[in-house]
Amino acid sequence: MKISELLDSRAIVADLKAKDKPKALIELTDSLISCEPSLSRDDVIAVLQERERLGSTGIGDGVAIPHGKLAGIPELKLVFGRSHSGVDFESMDGQPAYLFFLLIAPEESVGVHLKTLARISKLLKDVSVRKKLMDAPDRQAIYQVILDQEEQG
Repeated sequence: MKISELLDSRAIVADLKAKDKPKALIELTDSLISCEPSLSRDDVIAVLQERERLGSTGIGDGVAIPHGKLAGIPELKLVFGRSHSGVDFESMDGQPAYLFFLLIAPEESVGVHLKTLARISKLLKDVSVRKKLMDAPDRQAIYQVILDQEEQG
């Protein structure tokens, strides 16, 4: 399944205000909840924090992919966030994170969850894609960058 099929364009935060990891997780979660009001904000934040305790999901190169599994959701949910100033996300390379994909998967999922993480990693590994995502003027343009990249790849 493509990232663009899992990502609701309303769940794109084009200008994250958070400066640190806890606030970024809250801001991204709030975007998810605005699209999926049946989800519990506290439950989502708890599974994300639990995963972060195992090791930072800040993978370097200005990218973070916070993720976790949650009981009772029927399908995988994605949120994209962008910070122009950067977030201290305790990334592996010690640098701030600017681009975020938050992923919440059903508790029993394995394949789709891992394939989606791999797709996101592949997409954001490309320096030119990261630049296009940073330069996009708004959420629709960000969504279009993702669509265009998936059509090419």
